[in-house]
Amino acid sequence: MSPASTGASTPVAAATPSPDPVIDTRLAPGDPGYRRMSFALFLAGVATFALLYSTQALLPLISGEFGVAASDASWTVAAATGGLALFVLPMSALSERFGRRTVMTASLAVAVSVGMLVPFAPSLGALVALRAVQGAALAGLPASATAYLAEEVRPRALVTAIGLFVAGNSVGGMSGRIITGWVAQEWGWRIAVGVIGALAVGCAVAFRLLLPAPVHFTAGSLRPRVLLGTVRDHLADPLLRRLYAIGALFMTVFGGVYTVIGYRLTAQPFGLAQGVVGSVFLVYLVGTVSASTAGRLVDRLGRRGTFYLAAGTTTAGLLLSLVGSLVPVLLGLVLITAGFFAGHAVASSAVSRTATHGRAQASALYQSSYYIGSSVGSTAGALAFHAGGWGGTVGVGLLAVLGVVTITLAGTRAARVASRAEPVAAR
Repeated sequence: MSPASTGASTPVAAATPSPDPVIDTRLAPGDPGYRRMSFALFLAGVATFALLYSTQALLPLISGEFGVAASDASWTVAAATGGLALFVLPMSALSERFGRRTVMTASLAVAVSVGMLVPFAPSLGALVALRAVQGAALAGLPASATAYLAEEVRPRALVTAIGLFVAGNSVGGMSGRIITGWVAQEWGWRIAVGVIGALAVGCAVAFRLLLPAPVHFTAGSLRPRVLLGTVRDHLADPLLRRLYAIGALFMTVFGGVYTVIGYRLTAQPFGLAQGVVGSVFLVYLVGTVSASTAGRLVDRLGRRGTFYLAAGTTTAGLLLSLVGSLVPVLLGLVLITAGFFAGHAVASSAVSRTATHGRAQASALYQSSYYIGSSVGSTAGALAFHAGGWGGTVGVGLLAVLGVVTITLAGTRAARVASRAEPVAAR
């Protein structure tokens, strides 16, 4: 008689132990390491933008000392961003081989060292050359930082983490311009850029002490064939190409506006003092907020919806800035800044999430496009200002925003076509 018929219990085979669930050791909000990492990269962002744009608010003074036009003085900005754009890809390759933290530390060390030489530039040509070297040194930081975050932070927290890094950019840009404005008003532009160099030294030291050692980094290859293959893969991805173009176009607006705004506000009918013009850059705080909240915007509106919102906000700001009184101009700068930083945070985080390999190269291509946009915007904005006043600079910005909207619409159409094709392919 079977055990079942007698009511006896049936022997149970020894249960096979289930495998332990995979524990995600990457950092998430609330972790002590996450807070240290966020603050360290925030400081790195402060140093990067403070150094990179240290001469932007000082262009009228530089023009006066060397006797050059706005379009010539603007090369002190364009050379730095151009140097970064050219060297960001090679630096990203070094970070794949030697580690993100190592390359970021070396980049900041060289950049702050050059920053202490900038105040002693004897001519405009020497100043532009030093700025180009400084930009090239800083190239190791942006792509390595976003790759570090993509590897060390959980995916759901990535947009927020990158937003905090971008927020550091905005604080650096703001504090650098405010400090240089007031210091230059009393002691000249050379002392002002020296103070920014000293500030960056402090940020660099704190960054190195605070940033947690990477846990999920795997060293890659420095072979040119491997690097070129990775770059080719990224450039063949339509989504990545659109993101690169969007970043460049947003930065074209931003670079043009902030390169020229000092000339506009120091001239009539405004006639503001250099220190007051520097304080105008307090509007960067708006960028800090919009960048750090970009993740919530994406949750509500989606990536493309956030791009449309950012483009619309930037357009409204450009148009408002045409009004010939100070309050509308300042409100226009607020909207331009908010739109730019939101769009940049979303685009840069989308690149890191889209790339399935070679994240440093994917981020480097974005940064290269982004800073090419800055160089183009600085130069084109200054030339347009020389030819047609502030309206010319606004025209350059509106063309760039139109490009953002056009590319985003193309992405929307591509997504709709892909979604209709999926059910057909499944049949």
